[in-house]
Amino acid sequence: MGIVAGLDSSSGFTRIVVCDADTGAVLRQGYAPHPVEPKATEIDPQAWLLSLGEAATGGLLEGVQAIGVSAQQHGLITLDAQDGLVRPALLGNDKRAQVAAADLIDALGGRQAWAEAVGSVPQSGQPVAKLRWLARAEPEAARRVAAVMQPHDWLVWQLLGRPSRKTTDRGGASGTGYWSAGTGAYRPDLVELALGQQCVLPDVLGPAEAAGTTPEGLLISAGTGETMAAAFGLGVAVGDAVVSLGASGSVMAVHHEALPDPGGMITSFADATGMHLPVVHTLNAVRALRGSAELLGVADLYELSALAMKSTPGSSGLVLLPYLEGERTPELPHTAGTLTGLRRESMKPEHLARASFEGMLCSLADAMDVLRGRGVEVRRVFLLGAAAELPAVQAIAPAIFGAQVVVPQPADYTALGAARQAAWALGAAQGTLTPQAPPAWQGAAAQVLEPGEELPVGQAVRQQYGATRDQVHPGAFTTSP
Repeated sequence: MGIVAGLDSSSGFTRIVVCDADTGAVLRQGYAPHPVEPKATEIDPQAWLLSLGEAATGGLLEGVQAIGVSAQQHGLITLDAQDGLVRPALLGNDKRAQVAAADLIDALGGRQAWAEAVGSVPQSGQPVAKLRWLARAEPEAARRVAAVMQPHDWLVWQLLGRPSRKTTDRGGASGTGYWSAGTGAYRPDLVELALGQQCVLPDVLGPAEAAGTTPEGLLISAGTGETMAAAFGLGVAVGDAVVSLGASGSVMAVHHEALPDPGGMITSFADATGMHLPVVHTLNAVRALRGSAELLGVADLYELSALAMKSTPGSSGLVLLPYLEGERTPELPHTAGTLTGLRRESMKPEHLARASFEGMLCSLADAMDVLRGRGVEVRRVFLLGAAAELPAVQAIAPAIFGAQVVVPQPADYTALGAARQAAWALGAAQGTLTPQAPPAWQGAAAQVLEPGEELPVGQAVRQQYGATRDQVHPGAFTTSP
């Protein structure tokens, strides 16, 4: 069918993969850092274009027929009536909108009202909260706002030569706080609630629709957010969950419908294929491992892992509730971590090391149970993040999650997902693919781990963890493991 490219414009760099449109085989790759300070909370979006241009040098895009764009989520670009920038783009890591998010929750009548309206409760990173912050902190700038976009919307628009029509996709729109994955529609009243006025919102394209074609004939697909692109690049489907092991953690799954959650634990994203990506976040994952490593004086997480493997399942009765930074699932924002089961025989470094791994994974299993409790099927768990390579994680996770665990080999899955979207849009335009079925690219190369005979042991560890959690924080968790 041809050659396509996928672009991943993350918070710190641009990656480009050029792929065979039929098979997904990677033909060429490009990379360039963004010219931006590491912890910057706002940026001139032209920096993304400079990075894109540098990543695409050396004839990287020669012969490419279609491009898909994925980008960092929760950024906000504000345009005036002449399509000029009102101010630098606000990035997802900007925490200045925390008070604005709380104000919005109260203004609509609470968390349940937001969950029912758009499937999520405002957080500081979301565009809806950023608009509220802008209206309060920079009212003159806010009054000039005539249109709003997210990073991938803006990059698509630039690649097409800044046409009058602005577009986005379901995945990107579902993270704004003013588009509902459940209804598939914007809530302009929430934009007005936040900004104090109406403004132009991008048209939401279907998964296989093209945003347009450049004068040179290059097709640009709808684009999407980095989370949705990574899921598409991995090839996750119904029955799959993705557990992300960063400093904080998340569990998302592919589901056939949105899952509005009055408690606000589930964020209802849309995916890049027409399905849904309900997500449950935890505030503590690898940070609990790093804290234990520092306490025990070990050099790194691999040494902590080796120490943990000297212990046995259940950590000789030690249980670590890893709520070191407070917790979001369950909602315990002002709590601290708890270590229980201290006895003379359990007070050994290897038992604390294993308890930190078991506590982290049980906490993520709690998050997974929130989804399972709403009817989400989980037969297979994709484990992402550098910590997924740790032997202790791989040894413990299958039994704790009660499912097959897949550890994909490192690859640019976000860029691959964007390229797969480009191939889908190209095939739909050429009539070789239908809008209902994406190209059947080969799945991610991965290590597959089965719970096997360890499943009852994992269930016992979870019961020990759950009993401790409920004793220390009675009533905090309504979904039983």
